[in-house]
Amino acid sequence: MNDEARYEAVSSRDARFDGEFFFAVRTTGIYCRPSCPAVTPKRVNVRFFPSAAAAQAAGFRACRRCRPDAVPGSAEWNVRADLVGRAMRFIGDGVVDREGVGGLARRLGYSARQVQRQLTAELGAGPMALARARRAHTARMLLQTTGLPVTELAFAAGFASIRQFNDTMREIYAGTPSELRAAALRGAARSAAGEIPVRLSYRGPCAEAEMFDFLQVRAVPGVEEIRGVRGRRTYRRTLRLDYGTGIAEIDEFGGARPRRTPPAGLVCPAARGADGGWLECRLRLTDLRDLATAVQRLRRLFDLDADPYAVAERLGADPLLGPLVAQRPGLRSPGAVDPEELAVRTVLGGPPERAAELVRTYGKPLDAPDGGLTHLFPGPAALTGAEVAAPVRAQCAALATGEIVLDAGADRNAAERALAALPGVGPRAAAYIRMRGMGDPDVAAGLGVAGAAGVADAWRPWGAYALHHLWRAGLRAEEETPGAGEAAA
Repeated sequence: MNDEARYEAVSSRDARFDGEFFFAVRTTGIYCRPSCPAVTPKRVNVRFFPSAAAAQAAGFRACRRCRPDAVPGSAEWNVRADLVGRAMRFIGDGVVDREGVGGLARRLGYSARQVQRQLTAELGAGPMALARARRAHTARMLLQTTGLPVTELAFAAGFASIRQFNDTMREIYAGTPSELRAAALRGAARSAAGEIPVRLSYRGPCAEAEMFDFLQVRAVPGVEEIRGVRGRRTYRRTLRLDYGTGIAEIDEFGGARPRRTPPAGLVCPAARGADGGWLECRLRLTDLRDLATAVQRLRRLFDLDADPYAVAERLGADPLLGPLVAQRPGLRSPGAVDPEELAVRTVLGGPPERAAELVRTYGKPLDAPDGGLTHLFPGPAALTGAEVAAPVRAQCAALATGEIVLDAGADRNAAERALAALPGVGPRAAAYIRMRGMGDPDVAAGLGVAGAAGVADAWRPWGAYALHHLWRAGLRAEEETPGAGEAAA
């Protein structure tokens, strides 16, 4: 898009582009999301930015009306496998907050200077500025949904000092922390008994029922459970995080914007939340420093940064997929909160009860059971000497030693090759782990889809969504392969 096309999107308040770019108004000093409901400013007063961090670095503060810091992330970062795409996935997972820019650079295999230069060139902000924007959003969320003392809240959000926290909040939100807390929306949810309510936003239509169906049949007892009836279910699971542990609850029926007429030429029939919405989430964490990371991992699980408009435009033109896309607008490609857990479950194979037995034997028990949640899924190190199948032990040994890396921004090609080379794993299980564990939206060939290799180019970069449509329609290949485990479930 050029700037004129971006201004047209702003003029029409097009929610398709929320998170894809931001615009700022010179006369007010405020930056917004494209769908901001405020009066459209004159073109001469508008500047465009590729990231919220870039707008903040240019001296603009966040709009209090449209909350541009709360938009879904760009689907581009899940598609791209280059340095910038990988860096953005690592930053979203909190690597800069935990390990600094040096740690980010080491994970990427580049110098810190190269990482800084490329991110600044494409996004108008370096890794520190991007991480700072992430911390500010976390702090605002805590201010407006919890009663935590400001001092405790600042460090939980990742700030190094109270002064840094206060200065950042004034600069980005044009208000003190106390003022931001007082300005929280009337009736907004507040935490109770250590519970943090979060709205997990998404763009476009969202096939929530199909997504919950997918997770329900794969839920591992003790680690996951789903309560309620279809249409009103709640997905619950334990979380193994960097500083502590957590429990997450996500409701199937969230909130949605009023539906607008879909853009011409896109396959996007009437659906709840056709212009976007959110899933209601509640988190209980033993260490609040894990909040932003937990939110990002849940977003990956539910594929909430997807671009259903781009998916529908691409796949809707396919003779086979077109009717399927029209039938299920907004079908997502669920990921995983823990790629190592997903890898173990995939290679272990069998029904969820088999993984549940592994959890009971080797998983870490919660201090107190919470409904059906009793354990954390065991990490690879706990399974290297376990009495499990040899392929699972071999995979866990490779994960525990760092021979195979499945982190958010890891090299997907290298990881898939290494997984496929392990005895008893094979290419199909490796492709499934790449799709779900590493969040790759362009995986189809190698997962039992008849003719996938011949049509992969036509589906790119949305092969994973094509696969899910074929699965839902019962059109995938029937053959099974050893080690395909969960992929064959």
